Amino acid sequence: MLRLQLLDSFELTHGGRRLELPLPAQRLLAFLALHDQPTLRGYVAGTLWLESNEAHAAGSLRSALWRTRRMGPRLVESHGRRLELASVVAVDVRAVVTWARRVLDPSTELNGADVAPIWRPGQLLPDWYEDWVEIERERLRELRAHALEALCHRLTAAGRFGEATEAGLAAVRDEPLRESAHRVLIGVHLAEGNRAAALHRYRAFALLLREEVGMSPSSRMEQLMASVTAR
Repeated sequence: MLRLQLLDSFELTHGGRRLELPLPAQRLLAFLALHDQPTLRGYVAGTLWLESNEAHAAGSLRSALWRTRRMGPRLVESHGRRLELASVVAVDVRAVVTWARRVLDPSTELNGADVAPIWRPGQLLPDWYEDWVEIERERLRELRAHALEALCHRLTAAGRFGEATEAGLAAVRDEPLRESAHRVLIGVHLAEGNRAAALHRYRAFALLLREEVGMSPSSRMEQLMASVTAR
């Protein structure tokens, strides 16, 4: 099995053996892995070699493709003017996206595999600073954040409070200043009847928000806590 890791760092393995690729070939594989459909050669070249003219960018793309072919296993498939990552390559980021879409779809039934990935750490290619990587990194971060919050909410509704708490804590850990993450975690405490835990979580978030960005919790958060402080 060919496996491509993009979380934490770039690593390509074949049958458990690490394959070494030059950086241009790495960038090409990463770019194709983050696009789940065939992509025009011109767009690939123009994005990866943004500062080059069209002819030089096309030459750089041909060189990167040649280097991937030297590895032995087919890594890139060509469909006329379009390129895509070979279907035999398993990509960790695509697994995360598939999980997130399942969790965000209310028509799907949650299973153990949906709960297992919540603590998976990893940032998309943290040492790469190109604009296209930054965009994909932000997209993945937002998708995971929404998925964790949805998972926490769905587990709470199902009465699976322990797992819901884990999902909420993962969301808060990933995005400490994201109010919606704190709200779903407070929602777990309230559903369990743990009003003191909910109040403690609220006060800790309010303090963090004030110290970090000089802001106060939103009216939506205040409305959620009104049921606690009114009693």
